[in-house]
Amino acid sequence: MTAPKARLVLFDLDHTLLPIDSDYCWSVFTTDIGWTDSQVFRQRNDDFYAHYQAGTLDIHDYIRFATEAVRLQGPARAAEAHARFMREVVQPNLRPEALALVHKHQAAGDRVVIVTATNEFVTRPIATAFGVDELIAVELERGADGWITGGIRGTPSFREGKVSRVEQWLAAQGLDWSRADITFYSDSANDLPLLERVDRPIATNPDPRLRAVAQERGWRILDLFSDET
Repeated sequence: MTAPKARLVLFDLDHTLLPIDSDYCWSVFTTDIGWTDSQVFRQRNDDFYAHYQAGTLDIHDYIRFATEAVRLQGPARAAEAHARFMREVVQPNLRPEALALVHKHQAAGDRVVIVTATNEFVTRPIATAFGVDELIAVELERGADGWITGGIRGTPSFREGKVSRVEQWLAAQGLDWSRADITFYSDSANDLPLLERVDRPIATNPDPRLRAVAQERGWRILDLFSDET
């Protein structure tokens, strides 16, 4: 008798479960609290975000840029600032429809995993706020003192890297693609490699490129946030 497949539900985070980009908003927040030069930092941040939307982002360059302020502040001040970021930026954007979708899958017995190209420092508390224990995010390299260096540890969970990281996660659970029934919710054409790999791709609040692909291929389209286009 064939064992039933493990039911897994993967969620992208930014613009999928959140109506904001947490990475971008964190960078803006660090400028607002005086950690970076406003004019110079915002311009570079906007440039990186434009590359992300266009699918041309160099993830290593971006992580060095995005984590520099945190690295220089040290762990205690970074943790304090992130707690404030959660209160002031993230909590107001925890939308009931997104929370309900996650909880619906959990109640059905599905194993829920957030898979994001945003780094673990920014996203771990956000995953916890959604009630999700399993997080696949960009892992940050740490030095001998245990603090971040600005580098990436292992394969970044970005574009094709999301497929590799999910494959690694499956192996750690004693699973593989053939023994799992996988649904993936994402808004971004950057996630096409993983959307094409899973059993049920769901284009969620999709960007124009992904919406066009989803329509062409007959994938389900979910506009989760009524005020999102």
